[in-house]
Amino acid sequence: MSFPLLTATAALPALGAIATAAVPAARRTAAKWLALLVSLATLVLAAIVLVRFEPGGARYQLTESHAWIKDFGVRYELGVDGIAVAMLALTALLIPFVILAGWHDADPLETKSSRWRPTQGFFAMILAVEAMVILSFEATDVFLFYILFEAMLIPMYFLIGGFGDRAHSGTDENAAAQRSYAAVKFLLYNLVGGLIMLAAVIGLYVVAGSFSLTEIADARASGQLDMATSTERLLFLGFFFAFAVKAPLWPLHTWLPNAMGEATAPVAVLITAVVDKVGTFAMLRFCLQLFPEASKWATPVILVLALISIVYGALLAVGQRDIKRLVAYASISHFGFIILGIFAMTSQGQSGATLYMVNHGISTAALMLVAGFLISRRGSRLIADYGGVQKVAPVLAGTFLIGGLATLSLPGLAPFVSEFLVLVGTYSRYPVAGIIATFGIVLAALYTLVLYQRTMTGPVKAEVSKMPDLRARELAVVAPLIALLIFLGVFPKPLTDIINPAVEQTMSDVQQKDPQPTVPIQNAEAAK
Repeated sequence: MSFPLLTATAALPALGAIATAAVPAARRTAAKWLALLVSLATLVLAAIVLVRFEPGGARYQLTESHAWIKDFGVRYELGVDGIAVAMLALTALLIPFVILAGWHDADPLETKSSRWRPTQGFFAMILAVEAMVILSFEATDVFLFYILFEAMLIPMYFLIGGFGDRAHSGTDENAAAQRSYAAVKFLLYNLVGGLIMLAAVIGLYVVAGSFSLTEIADARASGQLDMATSTERLLFLGFFFAFAVKAPLWPLHTWLPNAMGEATAPVAVLITAVVDKVGTFAMLRFCLQLFPEASKWATPVILVLALISIVYGALLAVGQRDIKRLVAYASISHFGFIILGIFAMTSQGQSGATLYMVNHGISTAALMLVAGFLISRRGSRLIADYGGVQKVAPVLAGTFLIGGLATLSLPGLAPFVSEFLVLVGTYSRYPVAGIIATFGIVLAALYTLVLYQRTMTGPVKAEVSKMPDLRARELAVVAPLIALLIFLGVFPKPLTDIINPAVEQTMSDVQQKDPQPTVPIQNAEAAK
């Protein structure tokens, strides 16, 4: 039997979470280093998956299949396509930076008299989330995916509510209440979505007699499974609703600004750059593959919701006074672009959407983590409390600027390529939607440059006059992310070579072809 590489990639952080939680209370530093080493080892395994994956080969590779709950036909079934490999690599890449950035985030909770070990718990839950997210990208059994989809909410709830941001303008009691509210809202929204999805999962099993994604897709393609139109649409809506909450898509987005605002910066990155990507990934893997006709039926409404997310999220980002909430609303706008690209039903749009998931994860991590370093120095999230930072901490200001420019998709940085592909792919089939979406780019330039101007330029405020620049650990977090933004901005080919074959297969699932150019291409010889 070949080595179960996909299982190992998820099992390593899961075992690491248990080991980290078991570290003695007095060994806080050892727990931190253990978590970091486990995350780096997981990154190595993810790199091996990336190397062993063959673009253009079988749709699902490195597959594993074992009986799990025989009476219900549930199997432990794993496999990755190009889209899943890209998301797996993104997750494994970001977790070491999340751990390094949050190195001291649990320290204020430590007391000599307490038996609770917040440091061990904090890093153990980060690793637990990593394990479940990775396995959700690998799962090709719908029931297994659902279990992971819901289970990752538990550690995220405690990371938001128990280890929230201490930079708060109110009293300690008010800050605790706000963190609790954000954590409960996050949990309730996602649980409601999950419960509706559970009903759809059960309905799918009743109709198809299987939870296996590949078996159901093959049965549909061969004509052995004839799903009634009304049934397919109802099942699609059940799945899509849960994914839209996770994504988050307007009007199901309201939990995200609260969660990101009250969480620590590393946990905020974990939410929007890692966990939320499960929603958009699942739209590609499950909605389009299992319910192709219903996906095309729902496309006009979904495109409208995506456009509202793009413009609404950007407009609210412009008006924010809180740095972290601004990044949260910017992310809502960016997720609108991703969903727009997915349901444009073009190869450019879906390739751009998948690439956008990766690039948004890197760019948001860079911006939010630098913002977290800034907030930890001043002790405030309010934009008005800053000014002239670039004069006292030029490296911090410079990295903040690059992260912001990546957020507005400046040419030469990674998000530009993906956003351009989404817009081109959308415009080729839905010109009006493509034009409206461009307003999001204009607004992104506004909220990003205004944020930089108000915090980093102008007179130096007394409260920031002695602000230290980035330290070695912080530079180790930010520098690789910025290097990746530049590298993928000028040379995205390594990623697109992996993604494009999977996108072509998804386009085949929904029986869509790219629109023909409206302007005829002249023959080169005739043109002479």
